[in-house]
Amino acid sequence: MSGREANEQEAPDLDELEQRLGYRFRDRARLQNALQHSSWANERKDEASNERLEFLGDSVLGIAVAHALYEAHPDWHEGELTLALQNLVDAPSLAKLAGRWGLGPFLRLGRTEQQSKGEQKPGILADAVEAILGAIYLDGGLEAVARLIREVIKDQLVTGKAPMQRDPKTRLQEWVMAETGGFPSYACIHDSEVDGDDARFTVQVEIGGEPWGEGVARSKRLAERGAATVALERVDRLMAERAEDEASR
Repeated sequence: MSGREANEQEAPDLDELEQRLGYRFRDRARLQNALQHSSWANERKDEASNERLEFLGDSVLGIAVAHALYEAHPDWHEGELTLALQNLVDAPSLAKLAGRWGLGPFLRLGRTEQQSKGEQKPGILADAVEAILGAIYLDGGLEAVARLIREVIKDQLVTGKAPMQRDPKTRLQEWVMAETGGFPSYACIHDSEVDGDDARFTVQVEIGGEPWGEGVARSKRLAERGAATVALERVDRLMAERAEDEASR
């Protein structure tokens, strides 16, 4: 599918997709809209992208997962529930869910995204999952989304262990992969060569060739973690700005 021109791209088999989702739409136009990436809509004046549904689905997903966790783990405190929620609704987790559904071939993509295999990009897949959840919410209400989510995360709900905070390098790598399909890179830009110096190593992390943060520590490993932590703070600001932009549209 990814090699075809946009005007030759076949309409997705919505019967098959509904079966995979385990949800039958009353209004299939909502599902169709959820599959329409902005690159596809931009090539057509009379079609809307899935971005508005993605915005809605992001919020609905958070509510559904938070409620499921709240009921499943009455002994977890707020921090544990928050961390579990973040782990379940982050972009890598949503991209994995898209893989379970085999969602890629159903997406409507523009020429450029087809040629660059956009149906395999984690970020596009994660956004489409949110859009689908937004469409289900409009079509069947919050309970319809909640039922689907409980089925999707049932294995995670039965665990008796509270989640552990992930290493900042792992968290940053997951975000970069979801956003760009690439990896962050780390480079030592200073070494005092003094044993026992708490500020011996300065490490810089780059994303797409651009510096995103620096860390200073007595070992390269700790300096890399520090750099990743700084970069994650920038990620948080970026995601907050995106949310504000979406809310103001």
